[in-house]
Amino acid sequence: MYVPKQLFFTKGVGVHREKLTSFELALRDAKIACYNLVRVSSIFPPHCEVVSIEDGLKHLSPGQIVHCVMSESATAEPNRLIAASVGVAIPRDRTTFGYLSEHHSYGQTAKISADYAEDLAAEMLATVLGVEFDPNSSWDEKREIWKIADVIADTSEVTASAVGHKGGHWTTVVAASILLP
Repeated sequence: MYVPKQLFFTKGVGVHREKLTSFELALRDAKIACYNLVRVSSIFPPHCEVVSIEDGLKHLSPGQIVHCVMSESATAEPNRLIAASVGVAIPRDRTTFGYLSEHHSYGQTAKISADYAEDLAAEMLATVLGVEFDPNSSWDEKREIWKIADVIADTSEVTASAVGHKGGHWTTVVAASILLP
């Protein structure tokens, strides 16, 4: 049974006249292009530790199959704002699982995209833990309810954003959590 023990977050931006190459360049910028990435659903494993990208990369070898939760967005439209975010909500009880969320957007600032991804992960965790709240309430109102319920230990996010290349080249952004054995 494979359950990741650690994970790290990363992000990148790539620009090229070819869409695939702009994606490759975004992965290079994120320092994960040399791995065979397998996208998985959005569970933060029990007992998992968040480590720095530098520490996480020490555990990987080029060509290795690596599981990840990744968000990406791309555009060839000049001046189009794009963002990709991964949010995380870690439960206070580390014997249970948390959530990772992917959000990709057009026209949202990095802050709006980041807040949305973080909120989404926290909302998924809160609902599975039975915390009742109004899903239409603001992030701050929900956060206050989660603090009172004392079931979420931490939330955070990683976000990459960019403005589409003025000459119409493909611009790609990626944000990812890389799961480590």
